[in-house]
Amino acid sequence: MPEGDTVFRAARKLDRALTGQTLVRTDFRVPQLATSDLAGATVAGTVSRGKHLLTRIVRDDEQWTLHTHLKMEGSWHTLRPGQRWSRPAHQARVVLETATTTAVGFSLGIVELIDTADEHTAVGHLGPDLLGPDWDEDDALRRLRADPDRPVGEALLDQTCLAGIGNMYQAELCFVSGVHPRTPVGAVGALPRVVRRAKQMLELNSRRATQTTTGDLREPLWVYRRDKAPCRRCGTPIEVAMVGPTGRERASYWCPSCQPLTG
Repeated sequence: MPEGDTVFRAARKLDRALTGQTLVRTDFRVPQLATSDLAGATVAGTVSRGKHLLTRIVRDDEQWTLHTHLKMEGSWHTLRPGQRWSRPAHQARVVLETATTTAVGFSLGIVELIDTADEHTAVGHLGPDLLGPDWDEDDALRRLRADPDRPVGEALLDQTCLAGIGNMYQAELCFVSGVHPRTPVGAVGALPRVVRRAKQMLELNSRRATQTTTGDLREPLWVYRRDKAPCRRCGTPIEVAMVGPTGRERASYWCPSCQPLTG
């Protein structure tokens, strides 16, 4: 699933390509919006909220927000009108076309059109956004510490605690902090440092196309998807296991030597 920095870059791409332009054609390829037509409306802007995208659209006195979520496989592409799409047409869920740009959302996990005044119904449940103007470290820490027995890896993935961390950053943050992902939140004495590192990682990677947590684009990650490979620090084979509540388990990676389980 795309991380918060990937969604932030997608929002920036859509914002730069569409903001201030008039839609000449819209095509919503989901049943609930199949008859919607926003031609003649103006795109007011696109922002990210955690892993959610909010594209605001205005026509006369009407104000809508196109709420989309990439989920596991989604992506937004911006092209010149008539330019060949890079993904199959049957994967397209939304097409927004202006005189100069065609924006296509492929394999989007969520597509809904809501009144802009009702955006809170889509994203109001989220915690502070690591890349947003609402970022509040104290609030994020309060939310994380609300359940001190919860495994820290699971808590970091909870978007209602803080928004933007996905499976990759969860694994990498635990590694660079020397914390096993199953360590209870209450036993993580350096939790503020973990949260600050999260913000730093996402901010740095929001400015580049290739994500890295090591600082080396040739070997960009410490542990994520490196199960059985030697730890880049000590050589111990990286381990992987499913963590999280039943039905929402996610793969977590760690070095058993650099991240001993405590607490």
